[in-house]
Amino acid sequence: MNPRFEFSIHATDGKARTGVIRMRRGEIRTPAFMPVGTAATVKAMKPQDVRATGADIILGNTYHLMLRPGAERVARLGGLHKFMNWDRPILTDSGGYQVMSLSDLRKITENGVTFASHLDGSRHLLTPERSMEIQRLLGSDIVMCFDECPKIDQPRDVIARSMEMSMRWAKRSRNGFDSGGEHAESSALFGIQQGALDEGLRKASADALTDIGFDGYAIGGLAVGEGQEAMFSTLEFAPGQLPADRPRYLMGVGKPDDLVGAVERGVDMFDCVLPSRSGRNGQAFTWNGPLNLRNARHAEDNDPLDERCKCPTCATYSRAYLHHLVRSGEILGSMLMTEHNISFYQQLMQGMRDAISAGTFAQFAADFRRSYFGGRDG
Repeated sequence: MNPRFEFSIHATDGKARTGVIRMRRGEIRTPAFMPVGTAATVKAMKPQDVRATGADIILGNTYHLMLRPGAERVARLGGLHKFMNWDRPILTDSGGYQVMSLSDLRKITENGVTFASHLDGSRHLLTPERSMEIQRLLGSDIVMCFDECPKIDQPRDVIARSMEMSMRWAKRSRNGFDSGGEHAESSALFGIQQGALDEGLRKASADALTDIGFDGYAIGGLAVGEGQEAMFSTLEFAPGQLPADRPRYLMGVGKPDDLVGAVERGVDMFDCVLPSRSGRNGQAFTWNGPLNLRNARHAEDNDPLDERCKCPTCATYSRAYLHHLVRSGEILGSMLMTEHNISFYQQLMQGMRDAISAGTFAQFAADFRRSYFGGRDG
């Protein structure tokens, strides 16, 4: 059996769910964390080492790959999986986030978004149809529809107009994806709910997306500066507005405690640059909270980063050695710290999956918070 896309929920505990997405390139266990491979690489890690952490799927970035090396070039070279030597599923974002993050370099119209490349200033038009084409050329397994992510502090009427345009773009994305021939028959398309922190706008967005019909549904427009309390307040209602039999993907999240809180509220999938970026900057995530390896107190500490962690970094290297690498700016420091952080995130996801299956998720979450917030050193 070689399914295009199947999602089954194996157990629930409160709103938390655990299950499996089955695709032709393999299974994705949920809740799932996707390491971010923006430019066809998870920075400082080999693909086989990413897989060894327990990651079932990674994320690639449409905007960055369309600029360099170019989607058409990747297609000529056999697709993104072959290009980067990753044979598991890949989810590609649509490029829509750059509509917000590169606000000084773009112009939005009903047709799409005109960008000035941050690399060389060249002009590019990104439309729902072009986003689908780029993701098809890359060979993405999970394609994201094209949307606009408005700034969270905009007036309600501005956010409403943005959401409504995103829903029109979602329909165009659906049509563009469906015309993709063989790729459409072997991959999946996710819609993206917008509406900022407004429950009514989120409901209208969810209803519009459900009418169009998607394989999965993302919660967009969060983790953009609103703070954890506001994000969790929105997650009290947003996941439940989406179809219960499809995966729910919270985009761009987040810190370990964000993940636990979002799973509590019914989210199934996550991505974030935080574990890899923090690793390169000398911060390690552990069961006892984050550690700043630049701190002098680690200079003669022979303990591992985390005694509970099963990753090769913790099995082999001391905090003292990692402190030395980080303070010296050695490339190996970035590699080992990233390997640990990605491994920790995957161990956290496995812990949540096991707890949901056992019906002990509330206790797991309480124990996690007690340990995580009780041991941080800043």
